[in-house]
Amino acid sequence: MSVTKAATPRRAPRGEKSERTQASLLAAAREVFAERGFERSTTSEIAQRAGVSEATLFTYFESKRRLCIDVVGRWYDEISIELEEQVPAIAGFEARLRFVIQRHLTHLMGDGIGLCALVLGEGRMVDAEFSGLIAELKRRYTSPFMAALSEARELGEVRGDVPLRLMRDMVYGSMEHVLWDYVTTGTKPSIASTASQLSAMLMAAFALEAAPARAARRFQSDVLAAVRRLERDAGPAEDAA
Repeated sequence: MSVTKAATPRRAPRGEKSERTQASLLAAAREVFAERGFERSTTSEIAQRAGVSEATLFTYFESKRRLCIDVVGRWYDEISIELEEQVPAIAGFEARLRFVIQRHLTHLMGDGIGLCALVLGEGRMVDAEFSGLIAELKRRYTSPFMAALSEARELGEVRGDVPLRLMRDMVYGSMEHVLWDYVTTGTKPSIASTASQLSAMLMAAFALEAAPARAARRFQSDVLAAVRRLERDAGPAEDAA
């Protein structure tokens, strides 16, 4: 049973026809929310698109907010299942990172600005029940990446002096900036290019520095320090001369 179904307090009608009606309402709500955002959407329009009465909608969902919760929850279910199945099968942390970024951007931009803003913005709601549900959904959603990150650390692919949660926040925080820019400007960036650029930038921050590079940098630093000492020591003698 999905998290979203378990979280719905109202007991909806059962049976194959009822399941189809509920699925139609969720699909219609996703479309309307994607087009208009949560505030401008109405339950009457959602019901009309689903081909049912508004009273029928309230038989399945007690409020527009509850319908929104289930739409967002279904979105998280979809991408979580994909990541759980595919991330472990990808070889190498950098390839996994790029895949996670690309799929995240694709899913959030795929249904338009409205749904993107809905998923990004609704997670900030102060409602305790809704915030708790979103936190649970996000834990499941980010779990495949956190497992890949932990494995990469064990294999020495990424540095060990930065907390894994902070590294996770760097990844998702970077993507959130890209997505909010898309929401505010309406301009969709190239997802493939953005994913490559972000993964390269993040890998530069996460990766262990190769031993020869560290040695070369240390040597350069030692030489510069020695030159400065020589210049400092030679200064008074040159002035006296």
